[in-house]
Amino acid sequence: MLSGYQTFGDFLDGAEGIATNILADRLAKLKTAGVLVSKPVAGDRRKVHYRLTNKGVSLAPILVELLIWSARHEGVTPSSWRSLAMLGRHALLEEIYCRWRRDDTTRPAANIDTWLKSLEDSTAPWG
Repeated sequence: MLSGYQTFGDFLDGAEGIATNILADRLAKLKTAGVLVSKPVAGDRRKVHYRLTNKGVSLAPILVELLIWSARHEGVTPSSWRSLAMLGRHALLEEIYCRWRRDDTTRPAANIDTWLKSLEDSTAPWG
């Protein structure tokens, strides 16, 4: 969801390489747990968009800490998110919350250079 994924196909085509049956099961469990909601796409009722709930977006601080940890210790974080994490957890969390409130689903990598530039002077590196 932090990468701008909205549909089953978005998640399926993601870098994670998850199998369709596992993805369907996980999305269903996240919906049941109240972490995600889904709604039909206008014009194509077979397709649904997934969105984080208040409960789901409240997991952002935990996920950001995991992202920073993996960037620091494992080197497995996608480079676009690693760059954001390097600017500071507070700036990254604020970006996540702002995008969620605006229902902004553009992929961060599409505008990451512009966004990074806007933060360079206003954030401290994480440590």
